[in-house]
Amino acid sequence: MVGGEVVRLARLHPGMLFGAGKLEELKARFKAAEVELVLVDGAVSPVQQRNLEKEWGVKVLDRTALILEIFADRARTREGVLQVELAALSYQRTRLVRAWTHLERQRGGFGFVGGPGETQLEADRRAIDDQVIRLKRQLDRVVRTRELHRASRRKVPFPLVALVGYTNAGKSTLFNRMTGADVLAKDMLFATLDPTMRGVELPANDGGAGRKIIASDTVGFISDLPTQLVAAFRATLEEVLEADLILHVRDISHPESAEQAADVADILGSLGVDAGVPVFEIWNKLDLVTPDARVALTVQAAQRPTVFPISALTGEGLERLLTAIGRQFDEEKTEISLFLPFNDGRRRAWLHAEDVVEAETQTDDGWQIGIRWTARQEGRFRDA
Repeated sequence: MVGGEVVRLARLHPGMLFGAGKLEELKARFKAAEVELVLVDGAVSPVQQRNLEKEWGVKVLDRTALILEIFADRARTREGVLQVELAALSYQRTRLVRAWTHLERQRGGFGFVGGPGETQLEADRRAIDDQVIRLKRQLDRVVRTRELHRASRRKVPFPLVALVGYTNAGKSTLFNRMTGADVLAKDMLFATLDPTMRGVELPANDGGAGRKIIASDTVGFISDLPTQLVAAFRATLEEVLEADLILHVRDISHPESAEQAADVADILGSLGVDAGVPVFEIWNKLDLVTPDARVALTVQAAQRPTVFPISALTGEGLERLLTAIGRQFDEEKTEISLFLPFNDGRRRAWLHAEDVVEAETQTDDGWQIGIRWTARQEGRFRDA
């Protein structure tokens, strides 16, 4: 990157974004530095983009276009590729309005159709709409498959723990450390676009020795996430809606960590995450803070039982976190007696897999089962 600058504008100029003086100044700087690409951290209208590119002789990308470029480079699974394509098309459709001069041309209609022919703009828009419909159909099939997987997973007696957080907060590094997986974890934006799940065996607690969970790594959030990206990746982020526990991973060494945390909370709210789902706040990257800051953070976290200072890179603090996750699922248990007929063997097997059966007696018609379980386990059984 050649450089960057914060430009304060009294008002946005509808045609050129910047005033004439600033335009000339930037043009000279771009020419001197042989700049070929300019990134604007904000929204640029199609008309502004066309005019700026013509004035400066460079390629101009706004915030949404840059995020889409990064997403396209990072997507690996079929679902991720489809979601990126859908988001890109939704964005491209908004850029058609007077974006290019050829769009004002008209093509003649059929002889029996009165009036002017279809404009190129209308044809381009219709072509994009057709592609969007095709992509949505393909995504619907993927989403249905994912829902079938979710339905199967609900019958498995393991809680789901979802890792969320701002992009580059260290979620994938923590995920790899917890699970022993090898998910791509790099110091770059949106290294993870496709959800990944792995089983984790937690440390033995008094009430939950060797408890197993399913951990899910998710796409990183970002402030002012474009609407079309939120919509396109909703299916991926729906894993968060299914979570029994959310781990909000923060880069505690980042100067804007608090603002990033607020952005994550806003996006979780917009997704419809249930306020009743417990959230652990993970203060990651302790290895990057100063010794004095580390002491201060440790003191603050000690006063908040759901905050865990860690370094996913070195493993510092991880054992305490995993122990706390296990205790989170060691809920108060109640005892009941339940009758299941012989034709309900599947739910009987589920109870035994969940290890909640205290006693069992076979009768002429089925099984009388003594059960000791948590409210969460009972809810999963009723839904099964």
